[in-house]
Amino acid sequence: MSARDEIFASLRRSLHVSGAEGPRRAAAESRLRENPRGVVPQRGNLPRAERIALFKRMAESAFASVSIVENARAVPAEAARWLRDNNLPATLRRGADERLADMPWRETAVAVSEGASDGHDLNGVSHAFGAVAESGTLVMTSGADNPTTLNFLPDNHIVVLSADDLAGDYESIFDWLRARYGKGMMPRALNWITGPSRSADIAQTMLLGAHGPRKLHIVIVDEGTGLL
Repeated sequence: MSARDEIFASLRRSLHVSGAEGPRRAAAESRLRENPRGVVPQRGNLPRAERIALFKRMAESAFASVSIVENARAVPAEAARWLRDNNLPATLRRGADERLADMPWRETAVAVSEGASDGHDLNGVSHAFGAVAESGTLVMTSGADNPTTLNFLPDNHIVVLSADDLAGDYESIFDWLRARYGKGMMPRALNWITGPSRSADIAQTMLLGAHGPRKLHIVIVDEGTGLL
């Protein structure tokens, strides 16, 4: 018996079940088939402009910084400004995401390299799959386009978010994931990121960068809503 089998066997013993009960299996299969939505808080059920403002407020309350630009071509200049203002070298590591590749990085002094991080990159840039306004949370899917290593290994992370991909709630994100990847399919990893990495486990003292980036800067690409 594998360690996995032993763990599940122990759980079944504690629940006094065998795992073969018809009603339990039917209930699980029904839930997987029908994808019932959970309770959705009303705080994120807002018009577009107010939803963006809520996301910005929640992300900043979690120690992230947020800027809004009018189109994707403005992203490199904003990234260069943020690196400069934080006294960071003008270097970025990105994945193969075509949206990032098509941005005019050569119009800035930022040197951009491509590929997963090996832990030696000070700064990374990724494109978010989406985000959740109610909590200021970014949704990052793994893959060559946006390697998961960029979410955790660089000290500083810039994340580009399209305002069109900003949902009010978590349930909407799961709907979008099923629509993008197909029912029953998911990316290898799905990371929910709210602010830079931090921990207060030791003496209840807040420490940034405990398990990932010390700084997180979110660039929202919002075309024509008057929030700039």
